Amino acid sequence: MGLLDGKNALIFGLANERSIAWGITQAFKREGANLGISYAGEMLERRVKPLAEQVDCKWVEECDVTKDDQIALTAEKAAKHFGKIDVLVHSIAFAGRDELSKPYYETSREGFKTAMDISVFSLLALTNAFLPYLNPYASIMCLTYYGSVKVAPHYNVMGVAKAALESSTRYLAYDLGPQKIRVNAISAGPIRTLAAAGVGGFRDMYKHFADISPMRENVTIEDVGNSAVFLASDLSRRITGEVLYVDSGFNSVGVQMSAKDEKAE
Repeated sequence: MGLLDGKNALIFGLANERSIAWGITQAFKREGANLGISYAGEMLERRVKPLAEQVDCKWVEECDVTKDDQIALTAEKAAKHFGKIDVLVHSIAFAGRDELSKPYYETSREGFKTAMDISVFSLLALTNAFLPYLNPYASIMCLTYYGSVKVAPHYNVMGVAKAALESSTRYLAYDLGPQKIRVNAISAGPIRTLAAAGVGGFRDMYKHFADISPMRENVTIEDVGNSAVFLASDLSRRITGEVLYVDSGFNSVGVQMSAKDEKAE
């Protein structure tokens, strides 16, 4: 028996086989969930449809999360197919390439709005649209990153957006608690995803992470998938409003020294 047997789980934001959302999808499939996948835009369809077939997912829908009517329609389609929903995964973030390479103070007004709309407001919009179809003790989760609370060079407006996303997680958890619906965030260490490729200096940051984190190793999409299973399952029934770090302990380190620096001493 799987931890998610009989649960209906929707995953928003699958882009390709490197996506954190794909790690979550595979872990959910392994644990017996009935899967639904949503992706953004026609360009991703040719990548996402074959992945959906790999996990025998019958419900695959495009949804532009900047459009309320599309979100509402997607929620209705999901309800028609699944009945009630037990797990909702928000793995959606976007900022323009300019915003992730220039200094933060050069962020454009339009770039700021876009990052907030797609990366943060979409969680509220999806939650609001799906609320009538969520079972008691349903689990909503989103993906964040440590750049929300500390400076990660070049992460810029996305760090500000992730801070807003984490705050939204707490406010949603407060609002939905009486209905026995929980909302949490997973803060994953750097992973080589399509989104990460747009962050200037990501390669150096990725290497630095493995040198500095207590476990001296990077995080995989499988690691995040396993943690998502925990948050989706009944094992975490009394956990809400939390940010769960899946980062080899990196966030716990104050003064950062590499193993090489320590040996030199």
